[in-house]
Amino acid sequence: MSMVSYASGARYLSLIGGTCLSFYDWYCDLPPASPQTWGEQTDVPESADWYNSSYIIAWGSNVPQTRTPDAHFFTEVRYKGTKTVAITPDYAEIAKLCDLWLAPKQGTDAAMALAMGHVMLREFHLDKPSQYFTDYVRRYTDMPMLVMLEERDGYYAAGRMLRAADLVDALGQETNPEWKTVAFDEKGEITVPNGSIGFRWGDKGKWNLEQRDGKTGEDVELRLSLLGGHDDIANVGFPYFGGEGTEHFNKVELENVLLHKLPVKRLQKADGSSVLVTTVYDLTMANYGLDRGLGDENCASSYDDVKAYTPAWAEKITGVSRAHIIRTAREFADNADKTHGRSMIIVRRRSEPLVPPRYELSRSYQYADLLRLRRSERRRLGALCRPGKIASADRMAAAGVCSRLAASGASYEQHVVLL
Repeated sequence: MSMVSYASGARYLSLIGGTCLSFYDWYCDLPPASPQTWGEQTDVPESADWYNSSYIIAWGSNVPQTRTPDAHFFTEVRYKGTKTVAITPDYAEIAKLCDLWLAPKQGTDAAMALAMGHVMLREFHLDKPSQYFTDYVRRYTDMPMLVMLEERDGYYAAGRMLRAADLVDALGQETNPEWKTVAFDEKGEITVPNGSIGFRWGDKGKWNLEQRDGKTGEDVELRLSLLGGHDDIANVGFPYFGGEGTEHFNKVELENVLLHKLPVKRLQKADGSSVLVTTVYDLTMANYGLDRGLGDENCASSYDDVKAYTPAWAEKITGVSRAHIIRTAREFADNADKTHGRSMIIVRRRSEPLVPPRYELSRSYQYADLLRLRRSERRRLGALCRPGKIASADRMAAAGVCSRLAASGASYEQHVVLL
């Protein structure tokens, strides 16, 4: 997007009394996976940062055509040994610049990303846990946090996050307990760790991600999974959308709700009732169909099982060989593990805009999952990137574009603008 295009919309919105809180406000388009996962809206590094990565996936982004001035960063990085992979349904220009071209059928990116996530979780979280990955998801994501399970027709479903206010005496939290999430530590004790939004106001010095108990200030190591310390095993239902095909790709028919077995704990609430809880990590493992020895019939025992989100399942939908999916996922995660995050996904603003909205949203969340499960976001050398650059407001002013919104407007601010 050009400076003129952005400035014209932003200026018009401001002149009629609107307020721009983000780059997306003037044209009402927001990719929700980014702010819901990381708290910001696709705040990406400049294109020069591609050179710092050692494994790059260009996913639906045709860099030579849409980002011609920056394409040299993408080609030059290969001279220092970086592997590049193009994922695009057509043989676009980017495919010629990459070591491997994967061509999933139109609209099936989410299926491929899910299968890659299945491989990464199996090999780097279950079979041979990566200390680098597990440390990240424990400290910087909501994976250890507890989620309440709600009863449905013969099974449970994930409800909302458990909060301190739900438990007896709010676990000693006097300020904003209804906004503080809860977890178990490795000793099996329930704790309210620093960092949730409830600590933003009223608890000075605790709105951070230090591994400390929000009440005592003691160091804690949060527990990712309840497996091994659970009270019971519950059947939890997960929605499945892979049974809907189109003229462009095949479908894999399974039940609309897939039941998975999860380890759970039973807690007493402040109102005297009891509730079953599990962790976000356990829910994620189950949703990806990973066999954890709980006798789950809907989990896969190998990559060749045609069950939800396995490489074999994705092969039927995307048309991409399961061997290529496994290899790419394994290399991508292994590189991130060994280099501490030097893996990157470059995506376009909206891949396959003609597919139904839920598939597009699902794809965005899968990109986010692939990154947070292997700790590459927020690294100067590996992240989720859109093929754009940043330009400051003073450069726009120098070009004579939108130097000030209005004489009576707010003071001139030097924001960076995603273009």
